[in-house]
Amino acid sequence: MKEYTDKHARSGVEEKLPRIDTFKNYFKKYEVTIEIPEFTSICPKSGLPDFGKITVRYMPNKSCLELKSLKMYMLAYRNLGIFNENAVNKMLDDMVASCQPVWMEVSGAFTPRGGINTTVLARYPRR
Repeated sequence: MKEYTDKHARSGVEEKLPRIDTFKNYFKKYEVTIEIPEFTSICPKSGLPDFGKITVRYMPNKSCLELKSLKMYMLAYRNLGIFNENAVNKMLDDMVASCQPVWMEVSGAFTPRGGINTTVLARYPRR
């Protein structure tokens, strides 16, 4: 069996994806939960599709994520070769850069591959 390489591991990490727009937040100290139940990406090693549910939880600061642009951002992963762990962490970094929340969590619950479920959770601020 061919070994995983650094090229596999870094695949998709630096990919430029569509911008996530925001809108002005007028309230304080509340939580937003966004669910994307049909997320897809591609395994960079096998080329097979990955499927999962992405959940975003955050407390807005001065701006909120705009959902149409978030949808377009998520759709860009459909043909992107990227490991699940990297996808969730990239999503967190990109969303934090977009809206600068008080805090944020991005969770990916991925369907079984080879009989194994994977859930990835990334948090901001990073601890």
